[in-house]
Amino acid sequence: MIITTGEAEAPDIVKRAISLSQETGCRYVQRGGHSLRKLARRFGDDDILVVLNGHVRLSGPGGSVMEFHPSMGFVRLKRVLHGNPDPMLDAAGMAEGDSVLDCTAGLGADSLVFSGKGGENSRVTALESSLPLYALLKEGLRTYESHLEASDQAMRRIEVRHSHHLDYLKSLPDRSVDIVYFDPMFREPITDSASINPLRHYANGEPLDEESVREAVRVARKTVVLKEARYSGEFERLGFSLPERGKSKITYGVISIDR
Repeated sequence: MIITTGEAEAPDIVKRAISLSQETGCRYVQRGGHSLRKLARRFGDDDILVVLNGHVRLSGPGGSVMEFHPSMGFVRLKRVLHGNPDPMLDAAGMAEGDSVLDCTAGLGADSLVFSGKGGENSRVTALESSLPLYALLKEGLRTYESHLEASDQAMRRIEVRHSHHLDYLKSLPDRSVDIVYFDPMFREPITDSASINPLRHYANGEPLDEESVREAVRVARKTVVLKEARYSGEFERLGFSLPERGKSKITYGVISIDR
């Protein structure tokens, strides 16, 4: 993957782009007035992360573009801050100060809600196995400004790591995280969303496996949570109990840890 800037190569943005390239091990390329298509041809790489003033954008094959935005995570967080319930938080039994391992971070919407609920004493670690998504999320969370201080603080508190969840779970001690959360790509997509389709190109599409769930149960102190389509067979296959399914197209399966 290439990392570059917008056409206006301000010194502070160039500095950010170079720093991100060093953190991620990706190649920094000076924009030099060239189009992204020309840079892709020149360096033989269709994935280009563009660092911009206050935000970051991922350009992929076929002209696909993803720009970091907290999206529904921001909307949900505002509801939580106003005292409204959130099905994910309720399923997880999330309390202020809890630690969370988000094993399938994507664009970080769920991590943001966990971080906002947990507050300044919580620890939320977001894992992303796709390098382009990891870089987009890492830079987006630390630079995006939502104009809501609580949301911005929650984003800055999230620790983003480039790792496959099974490898990371195996590295952790028993009972070291309060909540372990999985939101894999659904086995049967429930929508052709314009925001989800570009994500599918980069996201790890493999199904969640039994070994990962066993490791999560070993590591968790309170709950292991799986988000899936409402009538998915994954809950039964992997041993998750279901609360009331309700009317939503998605729901959350839970494994509660006996203390």
